[in-house]
Amino acid sequence: MGTTGCLMFLVIGFANGIAQGFGVMIAQAFGAGNQKQLRHYVALIVMLTVVVSLVLSLPTTIFSKNLLHLLNVPENILGMADSYIKVVFGGLIFTMAYNVEAGILRGVGDSKTPLYFLLLASVLNIILDFVLIVFVKMGTAGAAYATVIGQGVSAMLCFLYIRLKFPLLRISREDFYRDGPACVRLLALGVPMAFNYSITAVGTMILQAAINVFGSSVVASYTAASKIINLTTQTMPALGTTAATYCGQNLGAGEYKRIYKGMVCGGILCAIVGIGGAAISLLLEPVMIGMFIPNPTPETLGYAHMYLVKACTCMVPLAWIFLYRSAMQGLSKALVPMLCGVVELASRFAVIMIVSKPFGYNGVCWTDPICWLVTGVMVLIAYYIWEIKFRKTHVSM
Repeated sequence: MGTTGCLMFLVIGFANGIAQGFGVMIAQAFGAGNQKQLRHYVALIVMLTVVVSLVLSLPTTIFSKNLLHLLNVPENILGMADSYIKVVFGGLIFTMAYNVEAGILRGVGDSKTPLYFLLLASVLNIILDFVLIVFVKMGTAGAAYATVIGQGVSAMLCFLYIRLKFPLLRISREDFYRDGPACVRLLALGVPMAFNYSITAVGTMILQAAINVFGSSVVASYTAASKIINLTTQTMPALGTTAATYCGQNLGAGEYKRIYKGMVCGGILCAIVGIGGAAISLLLEPVMIGMFIPNPTPETLGYAHMYLVKACTCMVPLAWIFLYRSAMQGLSKALVPMLCGVVELASRFAVIMIVSKPFGYNGVCWTDPICWLVTGVMVLIAYYIWEIKFRKTHVSM
């Protein structure tokens, strides 16, 4: 299952990026108070979700083993990895359905309900893991079925909740009609963000390949340290999702001053979550590494600490990436996130090429923080260029 992580991030991240873009259009229509357009967008999103999920699911399911071969998955675990990834990709429509429905609910101001349903589905996932793996003896496929069923349940609960609690989102036959320009606008917001997720996945694969050459001890240490960073920065993706919805709603409502004020608050929050995440990572480092590596050796602790210290120096720019990248998407400037992803990938590759041989693992540890700094500054500048230009054309607002 571990060998499929990068591949899953590549495909599922693409699907989730599109779903996030769709949610921005809902937020803009809701902010504008146009209920007819809102329902029409929901209808179009339903159709596009089915089409996109099939386009992504069919080839990846059919050629899953070929993709695993490209990742050099060892032959002795190839069959188990393939059994797992086939089911996950086959159930991609449920993953995408939940993310789209959660985006719709956030777009109309309800961010709590999707979380509750996801928590319920996660508990169900854990229970099914035990049942299907331990008792039914389905192996890695059982873990995949547990995940897909959990996502399907959360998607169904979101659907029922939308039907019961949000009359303004209840679509009928008259909401389904051909609208090429609207489909283009939806995809124009979703596809760049989707590519950004995929580009990030490719960058992660490049860095992992550079780390792998230093041996299993370094790989284990880096993996543990990366998981600590992932845990202590979970507020950042949430901040980004909030920014996309907030900016989309206020842009649709014409409340431009609220966008400016909100982004100032967002910048302050970036400093808080960045410094807070770094402090937690460093203060609780020994305890948290023990969560991922039983009985770590001094050598292992040293390698993990080497990466953590460097990563913590640029956590605030990492928060900028999530906040301002998503804000630009909410402001219908979806090309910016994709360009930032390209810059991040290029800078990651350049750093690895420059530092890996002369400085070894110690140099490679600087890859993430340097990329975060470069990309964070870029997207920060991009937002303020937009704001300056927008203020000049909307002086009275």
